[in-house]
Amino acid sequence: MKVVIPIAGLGTRLRPLTYAIPKPLIRLAGRAVLDHLLDKFLELPVEEYIFIVGHLGEQIEQYVRSRYQFAARFVVQNELKGQAHALWLAREYIDRPFVLIFGDTLFEADLSRLIQVKSDGVVFVKEVEDPRRFGIAVLRGSRVVRFVEKPETLDSKLALIGMYYVAHWQLFNEAVQTVMEQGIQTKGEYYIADAFQVLADRGAVLEPWPVPTWIDSGTPEALLAAQRYLLEHGSTQTIPTENSTLTAPVHIDRTARIVNSVVGPYVSVAESVRIVSSIVRDSIIQEGTSIEGATLEGSLIGPHAQVKGKSFPLEVGDSSQAELS
Repeated sequence: MKVVIPIAGLGTRLRPLTYAIPKPLIRLAGRAVLDHLLDKFLELPVEEYIFIVGHLGEQIEQYVRSRYQFAARFVVQNELKGQAHALWLAREYIDRPFVLIFGDTLFEADLSRLIQVKSDGVVFVKEVEDPRRFGIAVLRGSRVVRFVEKPETLDSKLALIGMYYVAHWQLFNEAVQTVMEQGIQTKGEYYIADAFQVLADRGAVLEPWPVPTWIDSGTPEALLAAQRYLLEHGSTQTIPTENSTLTAPVHIDRTARIVNSVVGPYVSVAESVRIVSSIVRDSIIQEGTSIEGATLEGSLIGPHAQVKGKSFPLEVGDSSQAELS
């Protein structure tokens, strides 16, 4: 089995944070988003991880190679033509059953059952109240027969979470080639759902597997929601402080310094952060940042930033200064 992770996007919905940090390396509850994702596969018999990178991809490669011992391959997608295009670039390395997962997908599911799959593939889904913001899977009996991007009706409430298992990899590669050669696009891009639609149209048996938990971390609001979930489910850590209060759940790096402040709930503080005379709630603070005399809530603060004065929801990129009153 292989795992294919397309992470070449620019992360525009998380700017300015992602101007200098690739989205998968944003620290969330003490670890990079990518670490939380890779945790789900470490117990599976994965022979190789294929990362399809683009914007700041060298940071991702350096991060993976310095922290993990598994076999990893990096394919560069210089032109952002869509998800199916990314898989097409990696086609020569997709030579056995594989899991495809997008880099901003956090989930809970029992993946050990994948080794018992007898069908052509698995489509991971989550039932949602309003599916019109997502791609959806439409079923006929126990098979997925149609993929619809941002539907206008409520025919199906099974949102595609951005993870698939493909057993019949040869047929999948042929479907991706069909999408590329015939120029099958959705909103100007080669979507992976179109490739899976080709698979379904050719008779592939694709099973829907509902997951109990799915969190998309691709927007500031979703990133904060993902952190709240992780902190509530054990990704916590506290440290001694100076005349301060930590309100659980939080994750505070052991090198951080907190003085005369109230921090939490739902806050992660990375290494070498300094928080003085401040109140910080429901926020993500990246490494090397200094916060003084501020009130932050629902905020994303990039690395090595300086924040002074009162503020509320705030998104600050790396090495920035923000002085507010």
